[in-house]
Amino acid sequence: AVQLVESGGGSVQPGGSLRLSCTASGYSDSSDSLAWFRQGRGKEREGVAGIHAGGHPIYYADSVKGRFTVSQDNSKGTIYLQMNNLGPEDTAMYYCASSPLWGVGLNPRGYTYWGQGTQVTVSS
Repeated sequence: AVQLVESGGGSVQPGGSLRLSCTASGYSDSSDSLAWFRQGRGKEREGVAGIHAGGHPIYYADSVKGRFTVSQDNSKGTIYLQMNNLGPEDTAMYYCASSPLWGVGLNPRGYTYWGQGTQVTVSS
């Protein structure tokens, strides 16, 4: 089974930046897609950004376009989420997930394996 471990969360002030990492083990299929989701307190889980192992397609939620960038290093089995210009609305638990599907988008039901999450808190 695929295991996903997130890191890089923390507390920042509005306007700050963080970079999240997700390392996958037991992940060897070049057809997989990986994505970041988040869930704020009292909110539903929402897709943030995703990328196929082959480098495309790449997906972003409208709320993060222009601020967040997803990337990957297949040699390390790791994907990243660079988050810039963070605001309080970005406060959430961020999860990494993998899917065996191509073109799965950011629908959480399309993703099979999930990490435990890393907390991001944006406040002054």
